[in-house]
Amino acid sequence: MKSPIRVIIIDDSAFVRKVVREMLSRDPEIEVVGAARDGEEGIQLIAELNPDVVTCDLTMPRLNGVMFVKRQMALRPLPILLLSASPQDAEEVIQALDAGAFDFLQKPTALATDALLNIRQELVAKVRAAAEVPVGNLAIGGKTAQEIFQPHALSADIVVIGISTGGPQALRHLLPQFPTDFPVPIAIVLHMPIGYTALFAEKLDELCALTVSEAKEGEAVTAGHAYIAQAGRHLIFHRDAAGVVRTRLVLHPLELIHRPSADVLFQSAAEVFKTRVLAVVMTGMGDDGKQGSAWVKAQGGTVLTEAEKSCVIYGMPRSVVEAGLSDAAVPLDSMAQEILKRL
Repeated sequence: MKSPIRVIIIDDSAFVRKVVREMLSRDPEIEVVGAARDGEEGIQLIAELNPDVVTCDLTMPRLNGVMFVKRQMALRPLPILLLSASPQDAEEVIQALDAGAFDFLQKPTALATDALLNIRQELVAKVRAAAEVPVGNLAIGGKTAQEIFQPHALSADIVVIGISTGGPQALRHLLPQFPTDFPVPIAIVLHMPIGYTALFAEKLDELCALTVSEAKEGEAVTAGHAYIAQAGRHLIFHRDAAGVVRTRLVLHPLELIHRPSADVLFQSAAEVFKTRVLAVVMTGMGDDGKQGSAWVKAQGGTVLTEAEKSCVIYGMPRSVVEAGLSDAAVPLDSMAQEILKRL
């Protein structure tokens, strides 16, 4: 019989510790082995109990979530799932992800028991996923822009990227490798809650030779610019009367699990750019990007997937590979070079 996933909960609120314990304990494959009131106590408890996964509040006395992640990842890397109170914590969330946190989950603004229990399904799914993570893939340092061979005749006019769990770390590694004169625009769907994508884009822009920004309604897409889809809106393209490709931010389709969706982005890119799309599906849970990759392939475009060995979660790329839609599986360390080679 498979051993249960051993979890430690770190939160300064006794109420939240109790509710999170109740949510996780309902799953027979998860065992909560301990709870701590702050990061300092959490460090000690982890050393004693050797958990598989840790859930951690972001705002705590003595040792907050960011400092806890930094210290624990230096001592012994393990999957840490952050619980963030609101988008006001966005900067700290991004710092913790940079330090190697696995992922984050936003608490409801009201701490009523019913509201907290509404996140149970997502919490359990992320804890289960975290238990399967190769911990060596959690903390990935960035690279600086390189001189990479660029072909004289481009075979694509846009790069579209779909990415989720493990995405902030992977993008911090990938995008800084591209030079200022990157020859086409890049559009990225990253699954994040509303309120986080603008700040994440700003932080990436500070690291990159490329210009990186959260996508805005109606802007012309230009070479050397990476557009991060705004959380809560799908990112699509259209050509204006002058033939200029511009962004649109839309709510529909509403029924999809993710908004923005890589499927929606990829389909729109295939419709507007036809054969001249290079789609990249990277680390993440689920199968967002699979249907969109089918649209890209149907138009004659190219699809790359991140190789399993470098993924934090090999879900989205796996779905594309198993559907027979991937032209090549590429490790994260080689992805920048492969993208430019395919252009």
